[in-house]
Amino acid sequence: MAGKIRVVIAKPGLDGHDRGAKIIARALRDAGMEVIYTGLHQTPEQIVETAIQEDADAVGISILSGAHMTLVPRILDGLRAQGAEDVLVVVGGTVPPEDAAELKERGVAEVFTPGAPTSEIVDFLRGRVPA
Repeated sequence: MAGKIRVVIAKPGLDGHDRGAKIIARALRDAGMEVIYTGLHQTPEQIVETAIQEDADAVGISILSGAHMTLVPRILDGLRAQGAEDVLVVVGGTVPPEDAAELKERGVAEVFTPGAPTSEIVDFLRGRVPA
């Protein structure tokens, strides 16, 4: 269907807690978006490759391991290197405010912390991804 927002939901690194990612994936799907869930233990390179192959409009990174300042910049750099800097990147997880600010400076569109309403994430993506 034309006009459907395509979102890759990814779990980078060794983080094995995927409940939040699955809840977000389901909420986005229920909101009419096309969701590609990569599963656990993805490398930044695998996430970039999936985003490119799936022609994603956005990538949602779910990370609770504390490795966000290492893994997320690698994903951003990989997207830029592949000419996909127009892919919107959002992060969800336990990210301290000072790290969230730095990630946004590096190119992350938004950081959602635990407890963020799924409707807020849906509305954000709808507002930022061109129709």
